Amino acid sequence: MSLKKLPKINAKAPTGVKWDTPSDAMSKWDASLVSASSDNATITMYDAIGSDGWTEGVTAKRVSAALRSIGAKDVTVSLNSPGGDFFEGIAIYNLLREHPHKVTVKVVGLAASAASIIAMAGDEIQVAKTGFLMIHNAWVFAIGNRHDLRASADILDEFDGVMAGLYADAAGITAKEAAKMMDDETWMSGQAAVDAGFATSLLDADEVAIDAGSGENANAAIRRVEAIMAQQGLPRSERKDLLNKIKGMPGAALPAMPGAGLLEEIASLTTLYRSIRHE
Repeated sequence: MSLKKLPKINAKAPTGVKWDTPSDAMSKWDASLVSASSDNATITMYDAIGSDGWTEGVTAKRVSAALRSIGAKDVTVSLNSPGGDFFEGIAIYNLLREHPHKVTVKVVGLAASAASIIAMAGDEIQVAKTGFLMIHNAWVFAIGNRHDLRASADILDEFDGVMAGLYADAAGITAKEAAKMMDDETWMSGQAAVDAGFATSLLDADEVAIDAGSGENANAAIRRVEAIMAQQGLPRSERKDLLNKIKGMPGAALPAMPGAGLLEEIASLTTLYRSIRHE
């Protein structure tokens, strides 16, 4: 079991809701940030948590296999993720919690949403000075009539309570204080995370590298563009449809780092797409 004797989280996925990566976290995520070094006792998590429709993402199945391969010794988790599936994050947290040796979590970039839950599984949690932790209330898409939506809200209340309890235990604060931070969608820089008790120390600068040639960058760019579309209010199904069409165009390419000009182009494209869909 975890050296910190962390609590196990019991949560079952409800029907009628879909989990998604928060659009603001995705738009701020730099997928090129990685650990400068690793070994066979390091588990890398440089993707969304769970499948987001573009890649399989970081899954409990992969983490479980990695832990079996590592065996009975200390484990390092190198983390840079915008979050994603709440329940996949919980499952990964529980797997790390149950590891019988020391777990060190190194946040080399971002640990947002579900990824912040995973980060709390560390006996030692190090965050890069330029890195961030982000905690917020559970983020879902709910479908159904008013009764279904009310039921979904009740379920989310329960999950938010579970997360508040976990953050409170990790940071040494009250659950009420943690819930307020979640309500406010709190972003913490590396130093702020240490000061607030969410991390034990800062990560040395020379432990963070930039992998400009990462195979994930193309998918990361698509996700960031999708996040911008989400902020424009375009439903998820239509975002996927439009991006798949763009990917299928001859010579189509999305830049790795969208700038202000691209934001305007995406907003215009989203407006045009809506008008075509609703004619």
